[in-house]
Amino acid sequence: MNEMAFRVTSNDGTTIAYDREGSGPAVILVGGALDEGVENAPLAPALAERFTVYNYARRGRGASGFTEPYAVEREIEDLDALIAEAGGSAHLFGASSGGALALEAAAAGSAIDTIAVWEVPYAVGDDIRPRFEEYIADTRRAFDAGRDEEVLELFMRMTGASDDNIAARKAAGKQTAHWADSVALAPTLVHDSVFLNRYQLPADRLATVTQPVLVTTGGPITVPYMAGLPSDFFDRAADELADLLPHAQRETLEGPDHVVDPQTVGPQLLRFFSSEH
Repeated sequence: MNEMAFRVTSNDGTTIAYDREGSGPAVILVGGALDEGVENAPLAPALAERFTVYNYARRGRGASGFTEPYAVEREIEDLDALIAEAGGSAHLFGASSGGALALEAAAAGSAIDTIAVWEVPYAVGDDIRPRFEEYIADTRRAFDAGRDEEVLELFMRMTGASDDNIAARKAAGKQTAHWADSVALAPTLVHDSVFLNRYQLPADRLATVTQPVLVTTGGPITVPYMAGLPSDFFDRAADELADLLPHAQRETLEGPDHVVDPQTVGPQLLRFFSSEH
């Protein structure tokens, strides 16, 4: 677990852990599914030459605390606490489901300057809606029964992992702390379904976002662990987002995995966050 160096207290008393580096205007990195801040961490050095970068563990993840019951509003309050700590306003970068959280915070009125999102996983298209509805129902039942490992396996299976692949990854992960760490994060997959609006684009709320938004993807899905999704899954959502958001810029960065590549995404973020809009 990434312990992180700093702490801020959210509105409901929950402690949120974060790291900070660099100097200049604030940029907050918002992580996605099964991430406790590790996946976005390599972006921080790429941005720190011009910005003060805050990389945090969302509530219920890593070194951050969690207070029942879960609500989208609490995650937005966590961001507001970080924004206050950063001086009162910030640019936001959200990876995957973290992009949806960044947009929800903007719609709720948080003090955000500009937003960049990477491969936000809204499920666009009648061909995939039934699978996502089944996944949401199955993970909720497993979560309510306290079967966190099952929640994780359902997520892996939905994105394309076979039973053999899951068994192999479980066996390999149990040689280290990786599998146990992933199981510990599994309840946050159910939380993601909530603020992702059951993976449906919240068109009315998105239409109220006034900030400039950079909407990015890495092109067609090619990685085996996401082979269960349509190859244009992230592009579909990004195209819909770009149409709905009043001030959107749509970019495709060829080559990266779903996990953010700082060498590809970093320069794009530097240009976007440094530009006059």
